[in-house]
Amino acid sequence: MITENINLLTAIIAIVTASACALPGVFLVLRRMTLMSDAISHAILPGIVLAFFLTHSVSSPLLIVAATATGILTVVFVELLQKTKLVKEDAAIGLTFPALFSIGVILISRYSKNIHLDIDAVLLGELAYAPLNQLDINGREIGPVALYVMGFMFVLNVTFILVFYKELKLVTFDASLAATLGFAPTLIHYGLMALVSMTTVGAFDAVGSILVVALIVGPPATAYLMTDSLTRMLILSVIIGSINALSGYWLSIFLNVSIAGTIASVTLLVFVLVFLIVPNRGLVSIARRHIRQKWEFAQTMLVIHLFNHEGLPEAQEESEIAHLHEHLRWEPSFALRVVKNALNNRYVLQEASQLMLTERGRAKAQRALVQ
Repeated sequence: MITENINLLTAIIAIVTASACALPGVFLVLRRMTLMSDAISHAILPGIVLAFFLTHSVSSPLLIVAATATGILTVVFVELLQKTKLVKEDAAIGLTFPALFSIGVILISRYSKNIHLDIDAVLLGELAYAPLNQLDINGREIGPVALYVMGFMFVLNVTFILVFYKELKLVTFDASLAATLGFAPTLIHYGLMALVSMTTVGAFDAVGSILVVALIVGPPATAYLMTDSLTRMLILSVIIGSINALSGYWLSIFLNVSIAGTIASVTLLVFVLVFLIVPNRGLVSIARRHIRQKWEFAQTMLVIHLFNHEGLPEAQEESEIAHLHEHLRWEPSFALRVVKNALNNRYVLQEASQLMLTERGRAKAQRALVQ
């Protein structure tokens, strides 16, 4: 019974965490800033360490405040480097977060030798232990800390998006227009980055830095392949993130493997599946469309060829099926396939070894020549 309750709580924490991470992740994906989530998840380390040195507690709210401030500081440093025009955004991120991360590692290795704080403790969360860290009020345990923290972050993210939806949408797709209309793109940007930082820190203890990045980027990237609507993308991101978290968690229990690793792997598998089969945008649909266009174009070339020689002395020779590959410079097998498709589509008729245009084929040739 206790094991079942722990499993249920762990699954709920995974769903709430995935949902909270997916919401700001949508705007990171749309703004092509997904690498920023990885940068923030590592660069907040010195903030966590410094706050721990002040409080001597890994559960103090000050850790979230300090880490959030460090995350915003990361964004500021990246943008200052980018504005010099000497380096691009990806290079600025690559320069900033390793430096901040290294400072955190140095602080831990230098000053926490006799303190219960090590690199693994601040880098790796374990979802299986999240239900055991209970919120204690007046000696009474009222539920996992991670559930309350991520539940709060989910509500905060939803509230922020609902209140500033119009501004976020405008700044995301056209920051210049937003500034012209009197909005404050910079303020909205830093507000969003603050949310990303707070969400990252909140999820840090429960799922770890690697899974945080997967949850922030994976579901929104998957939803991006499925819709052009921002509202639908936000909803789909939460749904996909929840499905990934739940299925990944139970699969890890079944296989007796790492929960975080399995959820991240499921997130990738779902993305690849959608990438392949989503209607109109998936790789399979694109490949089928290209093949269909290839044969359609070949049939168009065939009817134009017949139309251009129709009624001329050489028409008989030019319409000989056996010689079409020579006139159109096709492989013989390809030419026969094109002829077969054109016959099936009633663009041409076959009389003995020759082809003749139908009215449908003649109209197709005329449309193609006019265009």
